[in-house]
Order: sequence, then structure tokens, then C-alpha cells
Amino acid sequence: GPEELALLEKLLGLPKGNKYGVQGERKVPVLQTNNGPGLTGLMTIAAHLVKQAKKDQLLGSTAEEKAVVQQWLEYRVTRVDGGSSREETRIILRDLNIHLEDKVYLAGNIFTLADILMYYGLHHVMVDLTVQEKEKYLNVSRWFNHIQHYPGVRQHLSNVIFIKNRLYTNAH
Repeated sequence: GPEELALLEKLLGLPKGNKYGVQGERKVPVLQTNNGPGLTGLMTIAAHLVKQAKKDQLLGSTAEEKAVVQQWLEYRVTRVDGGSSREETRIILRDLNIHLEDKVYLAGNIFTLADILMYYGLHHVMVDLTVQEKEKYLNVSRWFNHIQHYPGVRQHLSNVIFIKNRLYTNAH
């Protein structure tokens, strides 16, 4: 929620000063704007920050990329943020692992907001995975490791350790 939006703000090089709150029991992020009503929802606020920073390429360039970015942002909010059980987490990791089999990033070959927010959303999950689990979800591990080393993304979040040679041995 708000913590991630503050990280995103910094990554985008925006001046601090946005006021974030949460609303309801699901703790939906809210951005208080100076002019007019506040913005509600992680995707809405994140997309607004990206536009404010004039980094629209993070939302995708083609119509298809834009749709894929939206799809993963929606997945992040509906599935990842909702998924609390170990079983749900396994399904999410399995879905992502299959999707990332032939891709560098969630939207294919371009780094987007979907990668950033999925990384932030999964950080707490990846920190807790065993070496065996990380190997089971090799494509997710490779993607996650790549994103955490992307300039400016990780910030103060802990570095998740992967066994490097395992990530790239069965890369195609």
C-alpha cells in the first residue's frame, strides 16, 4: 500500500510530499491531492505517479503491452494482495512461473510498472522461500533477481539471495 507508493515515488524521481492514507478494512491506499478529491486504489495512484513523472513507457507502449501491464496490475491487486494462504501463494508462484518461462519481464521484453509493483507485492513471499522452493519456481526467481537489481527498485528492501548458477543453467 502506502509504503510501496512511497518507494515508487522515489524510484520515479518524484519529489516527496504526497500524503498517503488507507481506507476500509482492506486498507486500500488513498492519495490526498491538493486539488479535488483524493485518488483511491494502488493501480490508480501508481499510474497517476507514472504519468506525473512523465514515464508513460512504464505503462506499456503498444495497445497490447498496455493491456498486459493492466492485466498484471489487476492480478497483483486481486490475487497477490488477496492471497494469504500458502496454497494461494503456491498457485500465484506457479502462474507467474509459467508466464515468465519465455519472457524477461511480465509484459515481455520491456520493464514496466507491472514488474515494479509485482516485485514489491511478492518481496515478503520471496524472502521466506527455501532454496528448494526458489528452484521450483526458477523463472520467478530469475525474474525477481533481475528486478531487484534493476536500478532504483529495491531501495531499502532486503536483498533476496539466489544461487546464481541455478538461475541460468536451464535458461533457454
